[in-house]
Amino acid sequence: MKDSKYTSKMNNAKLQMIAAMIIFGTIGVFVRKSSLSSGELALFRALIATIAIVCVQIGKHHHIKFQEIKSDLLLLILSGIAMAFNWILLFQAYNYTTISIATLSYYFAPVLVTIVSPFLFHERLTRKQIICFIMATLGLVLIMDIGTIQNFSRDLIGILLGLGAAVLYATVILINKKIKKVSGMDRTICQFIAAIVVLILYVNGTSGIHVMELSTGGMINLLILGLVHTGVAYCLYFSAVKGLPGQKVAILSYIDPLVAILLSVTLLSEKISLLQIIGGCIILGFTLWNEVEQS
Repeated sequence: MKDSKYTSKMNNAKLQMIAAMIIFGTIGVFVRKSSLSSGELALFRALIATIAIVCVQIGKHHHIKFQEIKSDLLLLILSGIAMAFNWILLFQAYNYTTISIATLSYYFAPVLVTIVSPFLFHERLTRKQIICFIMATLGLVLIMDIGTIQNFSRDLIGILLGLGAAVLYATVILINKKIKKVSGMDRTICQFIAAIVVLILYVNGTSGIHVMELSTGGMINLLILGLVHTGVAYCLYFSAVKGLPGQKVAILSYIDPLVAILLSVTLLSEKISLLQIIGGCIILGFTLWNEVEQS
């Protein structure tokens, strides 16, 4: 009976993780459909998602434990700022290059975490991790595929923006490793609030607020990005992570880039060369191998 309940919980967690990754994988398509600037898109994504998540938490009678947050407040603010600019750079990457190339550049983040962790957390860098870093870097060089990119300078900017977003995402991961007392959902709410404050300042100083100029379709698109791609997806993700082993989480996380690449090629008819496919497989393959422990 206990085994049956455990299996049922595991299956539910897997389904939640798969759903979250599929949703995350479609975000590039919706960003492309938006007429808002990357900063404003990130701002309202965070704002809508925060309202939705807070409502869910209130419905569950869950209250943020402010006493726990106090000791990690600075880290939560810093990670929220990194998250805000991570979104801006990623959304900009989608505007400069294909969703496939932007996504693959962005998925360099786990490798960056591996390389930086020994210096920050005194973790031992293994031979396997060094091999993964070298091979993932080779994969990154291959996805540039200079010979087949028609507008190389624009694609290069997109790749650099994707890498910049990867660095900031790696920063969020590394800061989160330092935060011990705050639970996953409370942490996300605090980070989103910090991101909102920074994004308000950033948007006011750059493009300005134009959300009221959106058409009905544009407003629906923005609500989907905020409610589904952020609010629902984050709730599913954190719920799934609680019930899954780390290796399962690592493996299922790769549904996200695979969905993004599939939609890029099929739905948006974006071209991807054989060399770029090989480079993408190398990045994803060696990054996955790096995250999954050898049995």
